[in-house]
Amino acid sequence: MPNTLFLRLEAPLQSWGERAQWSERDTALEPTKSGIVGLLSCALGWAEDARIHDLSQSIRVGVRCDHVANPTMLADYHTVGGGYATPQLLTGAGKPKWIAASKSPHTEPTKRYYLSDASFLVAIQAAPDRISQLTDSVQSPVWPIFLGRKSCVPTRPIFDDVGDYDSLEQALTRHTARLMRSQRQENPARAVIECNGADEGSLRRRDEITRPSLRIFASRYSREVWIKDVPRDDLLADSEDSQPANKE
Repeated sequence: MPNTLFLRLEAPLQSWGERAQWSERDTALEPTKSGIVGLLSCALGWAEDARIHDLSQSIRVGVRCDHVANPTMLADYHTVGGGYATPQLLTGAGKPKWIAASKSPHTEPTKRYYLSDASFLVAIQAAPDRISQLTDSVQSPVWPIFLGRKSCVPTRPIFDDVGDYDSLEQALTRHTARLMRSQRQENPARAVIECNGADEGSLRRRDEITRPSLRIFASRYSREVWIKDVPRDDLLADSEDSQPANKE
C-alpha cells in the first residue's frame, strides 16, 4: 500500500510564514511543515488543536523546489484594525489600543512578503491508512485550500499521485516533475527533507504545530539535498499551444 502522498503546490503567489508574527510577515523559500499541515487540515475540515497536532506528529514532509520563485520577493502593504468604531487591536497589557492624539482606534501598518511563480513538489510520508485518508481529502476538500495565506489560491489541483518509497529523498528523486512547458526546471533541484536531529547537516526549524489556535510551534529538524536530473513530463503551457490549428 502507498506510504507517500505527492502534492503539487503552484500559484502566482505563495507565502509560507516561518518567523514573524507581527508587522513584518515573512515567507520561507519553500512550504513549511506547519503550512502543509494547515493545508491538510483544511482539506480534512479539522479545526481542533488536538487533531491537528496529532496529524503533524504522524507525518514527515519533504519539499522539492522544481521551479523557484522570482528572486525578488513581492512585498505588499497592508493595514490591520482600521475602519472600526472600536479598537480591534490590543496593547501589550491587553487593553484596547487607541490613538492618543485623535482618540480613534489604532490602525497597524504591516508588510507581507510573497513568493511569485513558484512550483513545489511536496512528498508526505505516513502510515498507509493516514495516506489513504489524506489522499481522499485533498481530492475532495471540506474547506477551500490555499498556499500559506487565504489570498494564495492554487492554479491547479494539488493532488499529484501516491507511491511507496523507502525514504523521502528517494520519493523526491524519482517522482516526475509535471511542469508547464514555459517553466524552467531547476537542475539540480533543491530539496528540504524532514529528519531527526542526529542527521548530518540537519538544521532546527520552528514549524511543528503544537497548538494552532494559540500559534504555538515546536522545533523539528530538516536537511537540504540537491537532486540531479529529475524526470520531467511537460504539460501544455501557453494558450497558443492549446488552440486548434487554423483551417483554411
